[in-house]
Amino acid sequence: MSKKAHKMEALNKYERARVVGARGLQIALGAPVLLEPLKGMMNPLDIARLELEKDLIPIAIKRE
Repeated sequence: MSKKAHKMEALNKYERARVVGARGLQIALGAPVLLEPLKGMMNPLDIARLELEKDLIPIAIKRE
């Protein structure tokens, strides 16, 4: 799947929480950060939220 399945605006609050949590865990375990974090930003969940806002998270949501 080359296109992103859903944009940030289309995600409901549960999907958003799941994506941010999963990405935050990846960052906490050493995955590369996809943007330059703001000065002093060390919390993986804050970084994941910022990545989601900028539509950089490489996670696709599949709805059935």
